[in-house]
Amino acid sequence: MNIKGNTFENNLELAIEAKKYGWNHINFSYNQDNFKNSLEFKEDLKEELNDISIDYTLEIKPKNVNEIRKISKKFRDKVNCISVVGGDLKINRAVCENIQLDVLSRPYLKRKDSGLNQVLAKEAFRNNVAVELVFKDILNSYLSHRAKIISNFKDIYTLHRKFNFPLILSSRAKDIFDIRSVNDFKAFFIATGLSKEEVLKAMAYPKEILDYNRDRKNLLFKGVRVVNNEA
Repeated sequence: MNIKGNTFENNLELAIEAKKYGWNHINFSYNQDNFKNSLEFKEDLKEELNDISIDYTLEIKPKNVNEIRKISKKFRDKVNCISVVGGDLKINRAVCENIQLDVLSRPYLKRKDSGLNQVLAKEAFRNNVAVELVFKDILNSYLSHRAKIISNFKDIYTLHRKFNFPLILSSRAKDIFDIRSVNDFKAFFIATGLSKEEVLKAMAYPKEILDYNRDRKNLLFKGVRVVNNEA
């Protein structure tokens, strides 16, 4: 479950509530301004939540394309996942073309279309960049705006099936009222057009990102990594 990172107390409250709803791994997303401070209480949070595994994501909210490169280079070795909030077409493209990044979050943000096309979908697949769809965007929208977001989700489903780039389904809860059970979460995305198998695969993919990036320092390039000679 992906949650918007906040204070220690807020994180603890949300994680405990999420556990009641069936979630057993919590990811806290912090922007570039708050990420460093959040590391100060990460270990304390792990101790308090000893029956729930947690991790952090750096969520870049860039003003321009150059800022993406600058911030990602600064934090790449310090974090297991880097996500970039999309919406601007230039930013969407820059993320899809950058193998150093893990997630393009909400490419449809503040747009009339999905923010993706065939060219970007091919680049996302080639560079193994996942596209994140956020449940809270539906939960906190109404009428025609909600219908438009659902339509954008469906367009992304179509591109995902055709080009096979990774897909991530995210809660992005800010408070306990945004949290839904695991079954409700799955049911929503199935109702909007994904199959059960596609939902389960999308929910499992974040673990692949974390495992890959824990070993990133040993990776020379995609598919080739340094191994221990004694292995």
